[in-house]
Amino acid sequence: MDALFIASTMARRGLLTPGDPVRVARQFGALGRWGFGLAGELRQAAARSPRRIAVIDDERQVTYAELLDRSARLAAALPVRAGDRVGLLCRNSARMLGAMIGVATRGADVVLINTGLSGHQLDQVVQGQGLAALIHDDEFADRIAGVPHRIGGTQVDELIEATPAGLTVPPERPGRTIVLTSGTTGVPKGARRPTPGGFSPLCSVIDRIPLRAGERIMIAAPLFHTWGYAGMQIALALRATIVLRRRFDPAGLVADLGEHRVTALVAVPVMLQNLMDVSTAYRGLRVAAVSGSALPGGLATRFMDRYGDVLYNLYGSTEASWVSIATPADLREAPTTAGRPPHGTRIRIVDGQIHVSNGMLFEGYTGQDTAGRTEVCTGDLGHLDDEGRLYVDGRADDMIVSGGENIFPAEVEDLLAALPQVREVAVVGVPDDDWGQRLAAHLVLRPGERLDAEAVREHVRRHLARFCVPRDVLFLDELPRNATGKVLKRDLPRNS
Repeated sequence: MDALFIASTMARRGLLTPGDPVRVARQFGALGRWGFGLAGELRQAAARSPRRIAVIDDERQVTYAELLDRSARLAAALPVRAGDRVGLLCRNSARMLGAMIGVATRGADVVLINTGLSGHQLDQVVQGQGLAALIHDDEFADRIAGVPHRIGGTQVDELIEATPAGLTVPPERPGRTIVLTSGTTGVPKGARRPTPGGFSPLCSVIDRIPLRAGERIMIAAPLFHTWGYAGMQIALALRATIVLRRRFDPAGLVADLGEHRVTALVAVPVMLQNLMDVSTAYRGLRVAAVSGSALPGGLATRFMDRYGDVLYNLYGSTEASWVSIATPADLREAPTTAGRPPHGTRIRIVDGQIHVSNGMLFEGYTGQDTAGRTEVCTGDLGHLDDEGRLYVDGRADDMIVSGGENIFPAEVEDLLAALPQVREVAVVGVPDDDWGQRLAAHLVLRPGERLDAEAVREHVRRHLARFCVPRDVLFLDELPRNATGKVLKRDLPRNS
């Protein structure tokens, strides 16, 4: 049954289109020799479509053949051994993608580092992950210490130019990827990503999100983030043309979509929210796939009304990869749903918490042995409706108890986010001498809009139970967020 699912999905997405027999043989030979990791996926794409543009970024565009040549020569030049860990502190670019693949080609492990980390957090990551080397954009040079080998962006190009031949033989040990958790509550932990063992993981996603071979994909989500990294893996497997920009700019992104005839967008929800503030829209998208945080109330409907029914929302985590995918039809019918589990994924609700099993669960945090893991708890509370759609009710550790009543801040956030004056909102619990905890709502209004605290309370009072009414209502210019757009609730002001 799994073989039939894989074959039918690959056929529907254009991956079984006939081609030059020699190139097709080289393509599958590359996967056979190098596997389905980054090094193997690039090689199969270069074997089948060597002259296709692989990456367009702020500085250059490179074909698949050129990307393979650059990454192979960098692999030969790197001062590390198989099994070493190499940090990557870079913004989205062809150089970052080539470095990531070069490290994997060498058989070393890539540690993807959030560019928004403080200097103190970065030092802790360097020490905690035992980095043998760190490849970084030149702009971050003054934030790095304690690494045996530091290689800036300019040095990467120089190493490639000075190395006449690249590695052509697979390493004894395949390089792995370590993704850092978001670090919203402290020092990020390193989660070891598994290497796909075949086509099944790819097909599980593209069965629900209809990305096709040769797609032109803008990856706006950071490549160091689980979703940006996954988008890059999918794009390589599809021999797509990837458009990258070092920094997210809403108006610039809309312009890029049109200029490069982009057909698919990989983003995080806050980016869609910012796109809605741009006066022009691009109607050439087939797919806008988001992940990384919950869709704010009403955003799915507003986005599709403007860009068409192209929105797909993947709910997952660094540890679980994916849990469920909501299609445009799901989001039209139930805008707050996280969708249904894709092929090969199973969801259980245990004591109100979401548990998931699939073939791409993480292999544990660095320094921990979790061999044989078959299921993980996402740490989120959730429930299923009669149609089998999943709803995420909020983080288990976000639930507050006020006067003996359990309150989920996400329910209040969704209600307030639907107000036409509200651009974004975050609701948290704060200590209270009488009730144990009380709700505090933090709102960012749309330009030119006005709203007072009592109107906010009255809106909640009309729609939810009295204990859901926020005692504190604060109006902010913006919510504190990390580099992936996730709200840092610990940094919200705590008094009214």
